[in-house]
Amino acid sequence: MALFTLIVNGKRRAVDVEPGTPLLWVLRDALGLTGTKFGCGMGLCGACTVHLNGEAVRSCQTPVQTVGAKTVTTIEGLSPDHSHPVQRAWIAEQVPQCGYCQSGQIMQAASLLAKNPHPTRGEINLAMMGDICRCATYQRIRRAIQRAAQETP
Repeated sequence: MALFTLIVNGKRRAVDVEPGTPLLWVLRDALGLTGTKFGCGMGLCGACTVHLNGEAVRSCQTPVQTVGAKTVTTIEGLSPDHSHPVQRAWIAEQVPQCGYCQSGQIMQAASLLAKNPHPTRGEINLAMMGDICRCATYQRIRRAIQRAAQETP
């Protein structure tokens, strides 16, 4: 075991875990932040997506020892009152069906819009390609991203 100090959702958090523990399990089990979901465990589905210094990463494939001083943002930290443009657009477009993949989808979309505030349909498709929705709400996801992009100056 080793003691790691992480900056998660703007707060310093100390965790005593094995260095190779995936960030996903540190967030869920050690810190109680269960909005980040376990999907495939191989970084292929996107359900576990969080931000490291604003970049979307698969937390199931990110060992805690590699996080260092980078800031971690989970779905709980994206906005405490669901006021982030992507969250508002998700609600307006009624994107979720079962909802399981949605935190990862939202985190991926927020990262895309932070880098590219006005993506084309093709850029949205490319950025979201690795995020799987078993309910196939892809058209609503795309509409929500386009809606959120319209709110960006």
